[in-house]
Amino acid sequence: MTRTHRLFQLMQTLRRLTPPITAQSLAHEMDVSLRTIYRDIDELRGLGAVIDGEAGFGFTLIEDASLPPLGFEDDELEALVLGLRDVSVIADPALAKAATSALAKIQARVPPKQAHRLKHAVLDARRYWRPDPPRIDVGILRQAAWDELSVHFAYQDAKGDQTERTVKPLGIVYMENTNVLLAWCHLRQDFRVFRLDRMDDLRVTDQSFRPHRVSLLRDHLARIRAEVDQVAKDRAHCD
Repeated sequence: MTRTHRLFQLMQTLRRLTPPITAQSLAHEMDVSLRTIYRDIDELRGLGAVIDGEAGFGFTLIEDASLPPLGFEDDELEALVLGLRDVSVIADPALAKAATSALAKIQARVPPKQAHRLKHAVLDARRYWRPDPPRIDVGILRQAAWDELSVHFAYQDAKGDQTERTVKPLGIVYMENTNVLLAWCHLRQDFRVFRLDRMDDLRVTDQSFRPHRVSLLRDHLARIRAEVDQVAKDRAHCD
């Protein structure tokens, strides 16, 4: 492994692992000595990388916009193409446009050989049934989730019944051919799933639920996974 390639791999490892990352962990991942890790950390810092921490405490890479891009592995490009093309089909209009724009920017910034590989990627995403378009501004809903502010909206269920809901927005997921909001419902005092194409009159409230979004989302996803696993077990038992 050349020195340049080793520095590149170290940057990638610092990005991939959960910080703070001990020198011992880095040495194990890179299959090099602790001395080499310390020397390479100093080298990266000298090149402009902002790496917080020191020996005995672990290291954290702080991304610096002034650093030049390090490029992508070929498999990483394939993954980006697959993911962004899928987003351009299933996401709300604003996010779909952003995915197409991001793909064009990546293609313009990678080396010519990789740009060709990106343009003519082997992997692709095709969906012949697009989700029904949302009736709300999903960008506002996403921001409310980031800001951890409850939202209020009108909702029409599968039977056509109308209700008013105030919820803690936790995340937006493409599920069962439609985009849904995972949320904690104030009315039901429980987790609920709401289809974006059945929501109207979205309004962001001043009710903060910070810093609980991440933990609530984790619990909500765990419940969904448990329900899916139970359905699979029931089907297997019937077979």
